[in-house]
Amino acid sequence: MPYKNPKLTVDGVILKDDSVVLVRRKNDPFKGSWALPGGFVEYGETVEDAVKREILEETGLAVKVVKLVGVYSDPERDPRGHTITVAFLCRETSGSLQGASDAVEAIYHPLRNLPPLAFDHKKIIKDALNSLQNGKQAR
Repeated sequence: MPYKNPKLTVDGVILKDDSVVLVRRKNDPFKGSWALPGGFVEYGETVEDAVKREILEETGLAVKVVKLVGVYSDPERDPRGHTITVAFLCRETSGSLQGASDAVEAIYHPLRNLPPLAFDHKKIIKDALNSLQNGKQAR
């Protein structure tokens, strides 16, 4: 009997001033919706390399991984089936923001007025912001 395993994905939270990088999805699920840049981890790839690759492919931005935001494993988070995502806070290092690959467009969107987001990306952004706030308070 073959094992049925969840798929592994990554998502990147890139903050700049009071904005976050969002991409408009080209494909289903959530075609046309806004989301964090990210995607599936390839076999033999680390999650850190995967998030850098996916962000570059979808946004044109090269990034540095700053810290782990969290692991999100709700079996219902993706309508395609059980996916687990590893979300990272990332910092832009170079490049020019533009939609590419499976993103129709990529923008810096104000955090104060986020649109409806695909998957559980609103929670991931909230957790990233809380993580930053808690880090500042610990100092």
